[in-house]
Amino acid sequence: MAVIKVQDLAYGRLRSPDLDRMEEFLTHFGMTRADRTKDALYMRGTDPNHHIHITEKGDPAFVGFAYQAGSLDDLERLSDTPDASAVEDIDEPGGGKRVRLTEPNGYQIEVVHGIAPLPAIEVNWGLTNSGAEPLRRAGEPLRLAKSPSPVKRIGHGVLATPKVTETAQWFQNTLGFICSDDVYAGEEDNIIGSFNRCDLGDDYTDHHTLFCIRNDQAGLNHISFEIPDIDAVFMDHEYLTDLDKYEHMWGIGRHVLGSQVFDYWCDPWGRVHERWADTDRMNAAYGSNLVSAEEGLGSQWGIGAPEKFVTKVSP
Repeated sequence: MAVIKVQDLAYGRLRSPDLDRMEEFLTHFGMTRADRTKDALYMRGTDPNHHIHITEKGDPAFVGFAYQAGSLDDLERLSDTPDASAVEDIDEPGGGKRVRLTEPNGYQIEVVHGIAPLPAIEVNWGLTNSGAEPLRRAGEPLRLAKSPSPVKRIGHGVLATPKVTETAQWFQNTLGFICSDDVYAGEEDNIIGSFNRCDLGDDYTDHHTLFCIRNDQAGLNHISFEIPDIDAVFMDHEYLTDLDKYEHMWGIGRHVLGSQVFDYWCDPWGRVHERWADTDRMNAAYGSNLVSAEEGLGSQWGIGAPEKFVTKVSP
């Protein structure tokens, strides 16, 4: 039985030597500054979460992920586990409480509660006349806002690791994740990837909040964010391409596992950030699956994953 069941991904924490350049990239990417100190940058989406992306000033590095606890009692329970910190006050914009842990690859995992929300940012985005709802905007022409379209929220983080099963089991046993799909190559016991979702019982949640993928080196493969719709994916791909400032890694396409329409870009220090729209959502009753790499890691349409993306690690 898991120690607690986290509710969602809260934010990713990185380090960069130039906060101005990082803010410029994330603004082009569709985020908005929530706060900034001399030592750190806090960027938000349009949902009320105070921030979904933290960049500390320093040499380029991936620090870790933070997850939302359901209650202060959960933090207290987690703090009693081996190698966990005490419940701490968060001395950063938004405040709140946290417990810090270290996952099997040595990266920091924060479990947070009580960070003060901000007012949601209103998004006016065009409706589509299609499928079973051909009159959603009857009599109104569609005129899309200019790019960059706004990031709504953080979706998932992907850890590269030489120990996929051990890492996934730590998150399952400690934070209550449920395996959505384990991915094997060759023999079925050769697990090379594990997609995991939050356990919200009967409530639906994203197909995965954490993906562990095998690599000889541990680190961040990518961090992922939801945007308004598929139009936004295509429009912002053109916008970022025309800027000619950032490396494009993969996309546009539609995943098999998770089903997102995706596009991947690197920040100025090579850390991969994904923008996506439309995802599978599952509850606890969905269970878990075992899927071959050939079946699960391809695209339903669009080009397959390039080698530079599959092997990407930012320690």
